[in-house]
Amino acid sequence: MPVPVAILDAIRVPRGKGRKGGALAGVAPVDLLAQLFNALEERTGLDSREVEEIHLGCVTQMNDQGANIAHTAALYSGWQPAGSASTVSSYCTSGLTATSIAAGRIASGMGDIYVAGGVESMSRVPMLSDNGPLFANPAVRAAVPFIANGVIADAVATREGFDRAMLDGYAARSHQRAAAATGEGRFARSLVPVRDGDGQLVLERDELIRPDAKAETMARLAPLFADQGASGDSALLERHFGLDRPIRHDHHAGSAPGIVDGASLVLLASPEGAARLGAEPRGRIADFSFRRGPAIEGLTGAIAATEHLLERSGLAVADIDLWEFNEGFAAIALYFARRFGIDDERFNVNGGGIAMGHAMGATGGNLIGIMLDELERRGLRRGIVAISGAAGAGAAMLIDRPL
Repeated sequence: MPVPVAILDAIRVPRGKGRKGGALAGVAPVDLLAQLFNALEERTGLDSREVEEIHLGCVTQMNDQGANIAHTAALYSGWQPAGSASTVSSYCTSGLTATSIAAGRIASGMGDIYVAGGVESMSRVPMLSDNGPLFANPAVRAAVPFIANGVIADAVATREGFDRAMLDGYAARSHQRAAAATGEGRFARSLVPVRDGDGQLVLERDELIRPDAKAETMARLAPLFADQGASGDSALLERHFGLDRPIRHDHHAGSAPGIVDGASLVLLASPEGAARLGAEPRGRIADFSFRRGPAIEGLTGAIAATEHLLERSGLAVADIDLWEFNEGFAAIALYFARRFGIDDERFNVNGGGIAMGHAMGATGGNLIGIMLDELERRGLRRGIVAISGAAGAGAAMLIDRPL
């Protein structure tokens, strides 16, 4: 990009189980965002009137998340940005898309200070409840075609030779790493505990993590997607991938991304904006890319985006110190790491969406904060955040920091 875009801060709420009885199920998404807006002011001394615009990702924009929740939440929080706010949906890549839009506006000279991030309350606004034509209109679904992500993950596992033991081992490791990171306070800088209207603590740690997760325990869980595959999706994928054997349906609740509630914010600025705020950048957005894979392959779009990002930046895989890839099923994570030859010690080192959950619109901002925290902790320079979304959507972002 012609102008470097500084990341001044990146914060998130702990992710709560996205179902009735989850810790955040009683907290409206506008209130999750309001607590982050307030925390951003307190942490940085930011005056909201300095902010040019706000861009937030949110996938299911209806009911509690409808009517441009980004703009509503900002006003509800008492913020008075110079411009309006907008809510973006690009499936699971929404938060990264929103952050990239804000970074692109700064890079093109359209203002010095922006706020981005996202929100998703999956307990209050369930996934697919908007009945969009991609999955609810049979003609559209057949023409795209749209196949459930779990069936695609099973197909990728079959094609790549990832057996049940490998999938369960990866899923257990995600929980173990996330539990270790939480216990050591590695997420502390980014986390903003959620409180209720009386100021009582509601949630201070990611709720879904299972510290005792083991592959042996995972092995007892029943597969989830055989029935969906039997509807004809498996046969379609077998032909598309040219498989000479039936798809094994090995993914289950433990090797799938957790359904959670969450929200995140990222404060971005030009060099002039950072100087005006008197803020020391934690890092910068060096570049980003949006590319898609075939819609029928669903959650493999991040591969295309990452390939494009590396080509644009002139960097090799070996030049990237850390990778944060959203764990959209164990096989998808294993395939991404294999495709780029990323060793295990640089890949999702603090666990990922299988352990902590995937609050769809918030995930981009969540991963940016986790990446910055770990680059700082280890004294490293570069990281890539990559996310795949439905129907082949893909996004990748290069983050670096001065050494």
